[in-house]
Amino acid sequence: MTDINSVTIVGRLTRDLNGSDQREYAFTPNGQARANISIAVNRSRKQGDQWVEEPHYFDVTIWGKSAENLLPYLKKGTRVGVEGYLKQDRWQDKTTGQTRSRVTIVANNIQLLGGNTGNNGAQAAGGYTPRFQPQQQNSFAPAPSQDFPPYEEQSFGGPGPNDGGFPEDIPF
Repeated sequence: MTDINSVTIVGRLTRDLNGSDQREYAFTPNGQARANISIAVNRSRKQGDQWVEEPHYFDVTIWGKSAENLLPYLKKGTRVGVEGYLKQDRWQDKTTGQTRSRVTIVANNIQLLGGNTGNNGAQAAGGYTPRFQPQQQNSFAPAPSQDFPPYEEQSFGGPGPNDGGFPEDIPF
């Protein structure tokens, strides 16, 4: 049987991704970008008669074009969803000689899910969360005039479903 190593988390960034800090954002010698972020995920549990939120912190590594493209958007408090796998690093501590280890999440897919909770949902200073904003007027539609008569529904050879026809009949 094949082993499975898959993780999905949704949480908030614990700090801004600083593009000038080599530990957080850098390029490998072959030119591939790497970004290290930390995500806080709250877990609610009941303690006595009250619910208590318990934060858990996860380190996430983002590679390649995703790391490059997300750099300006990864700001403290931004809500993100991460799909990836767990990776364990092991090394020898130089001072004590003990073997140390650390588990991180390597992101296969990362989604921006919104802004932070401060400022009534507004994004932190300098940050940006893309949002859908409908246009006030459709710039592609022509303005009403005598040149374009109003749209009239046309019949195409038979009764429609509201005219006593059968909606399951296909006209071709």
